[in-house]
Amino acid sequence: MSSSKADIEEFNKLLKTALTVLLKYPLCDSCLGRQFALLGKGVTNEKRGYALKLLLTLEAHKSYLEGKEKIAKRILQSLAKTKFSPALEMLRQVFGELVEGEKCYICSGMMERLREYADMVTSKLEACGYEFNTILIGCRMPTEIVEREDRIRSEFKLEYGESIKKEFNREVGKLVQKGLSKAYDPLHPDIIAIVDLIKNEVELEPTPIFIYGRYKKLVRGIPQNKWIIFRGGKEIRKYEESVEELIALPVLRATKGTDYKFHGAGREDVDARMLGNGRPFIIEVKRPRIRNINLKELERSINQYAKGKVEVTDLKFVDRRAIRKIKTMAEYSAKTYRVLIELEREVSDEDVKKLEEIFKDIIVSQRTPLRVLHRRADKVRKKRVYELKVVSYQRNRLELHIRCQGGLYIKELVHGDEGRTKPNIAEILGCKVRCLELDVINIEEEV
Repeated sequence: MSSSKADIEEFNKLLKTALTVLLKYPLCDSCLGRQFALLGKGVTNEKRGYALKLLLTLEAHKSYLEGKEKIAKRILQSLAKTKFSPALEMLRQVFGELVEGEKCYICSGMMERLREYADMVTSKLEACGYEFNTILIGCRMPTEIVEREDRIRSEFKLEYGESIKKEFNREVGKLVQKGLSKAYDPLHPDIIAIVDLIKNEVELEPTPIFIYGRYKKLVRGIPQNKWIIFRGGKEIRKYEESVEELIALPVLRATKGTDYKFHGAGREDVDARMLGNGRPFIIEVKRPRIRNINLKELERSINQYAKGKVEVTDLKFVDRRAIRKIKTMAEYSAKTYRVLIELEREVSDEDVKKLEEIFKDIIVSQRTPLRVLHRRADKVRKKRVYELKVVSYQRNRLELHIRCQGGLYIKELVHGDEGRTKPNIAEILGCKVRCLELDVINIEEEV
């Protein structure tokens, strides 16, 4: 066999495969074309299926003209069962035979009702009250449909198909997007419409919005997160308010979300202030009805609501990936603290010199502090202190600025935590030391 003849035979294999499938199973245009979805570009599966059936109809006519009436009739009958109009017409005209069409073996006619499903989604979206610019369609499909398609692919060793779910979602999505003039976004859609083909209904899942910002905590005595304790089988608030609530409640009002989750880049102690450029945070708003909000106005709203206790800046929209980024960076990015400490004796010039020299670019080994051991794994963390500066001192008090790696417990660096932090200031000075005030004054971190 010559090379060109062999190539032509390869071309014929595609039609032969399609015919072999149709001789056993009636498939609609979409379900037939989908078995060859990876072949060709810019063509829908419905058009692929139609083209294959049309070519087979032409082949049947050719066979008929060559005197192979039995073969021609059999091909046309198999096509006619799929309700393919050119085959139905030729079968009627040439053989005087009428064939009643059958439901598609795979989808049972579902793929012929895509417009109906698209209209269901469109109606639901128009009535939902959610703001959205981008959409994504999903579906829940009866398992028997998927199983029938898998059976055919296995039986005929079909290698170039795609899943029926993928085609359904894409084609319904295109109809909905066109009808509503909305954009398709497979990664970060504003809303997901799930077509439940079992219950014949549509569910809407508005995706969260993520707002990044920096907060300053300007007073002491407020925890970052809502603090609940259990007493006598009841939930009791330990503190009346928190940073997250002072920020989140105005955000929920603006977005009409149902709930939120607060993600901070680390946290300061309840008795510590967060000053300087503020701590990065992301607030995740669940099921927001309003997405197109003015962040400058939201910023003013939050700051008015917080009444000078908390202040936010630099609000901007981000995506979910930014949460991991601020969490990861919180463990390593440099932070600068202001610490006011008190010694049990008077401070000397030698003390100042010794502290600044020893805590210059040094690694501190810090075992999990006793005060957080109940909620943190007991392990040794190694963190770097880049610099310690004595800003001022008098009598038995020193004001320090400590620049260090994120994740270092400053209070334990001061008093030593019964030797669990080494080196520590108390150890270096040879006396008991306690932390009077602690403020975070700079966090070197960006999204």
